[in-house]
Amino acid sequence: MKQEKETEVVTLMIGLYCHGCHGSRKGGLCPECTELLEYVKFRRSKCPHGDNKPFCSNCKIHCYKPDMREKIRVVMRYAGPRMIFHHPVLACRHLIETKKQKRNAK
Repeated sequence: MKQEKETEVVTLMIGLYCHGCHGSRKGGLCPECTELLEYVKFRRSKCPHGDNKPFCSNCKIHCYKPDMREKIRVVMRYAGPRMIFHHPVLACRHLIETKKQKRNAK
C-alpha cells in the first residue's frame, strides 16, 4: 500500500519536473525522465525495508547509484515546492510524514 502511494508521488514529481524543465506535455515524459522513473520503481521494489521504508533522504541505506541519486535529488528540489500548487494534499502529507520520520530518528 505505502509502496504504491510513494510510486504515485514520485511519478507526479517527475512529471512536474519534466514538464517544467524539459518542456514535455502534461502526462508525458521525455526518455531521460522515463528512464529515471523506471529506475526509481525498480529500486523501490527491491528496498529491504519494504513498507516500513523511510524516505530516501532519511534512510541509512542508499540504494541508488550516485548519478541516479543526484538526478532524483534535482527532481525533488524542483518539484517539491511546486507540489503544493499542483497536489496540495499529497504535499502536506509528505511534509507531515517527513517531520515524523526525522523526529523518530532522533
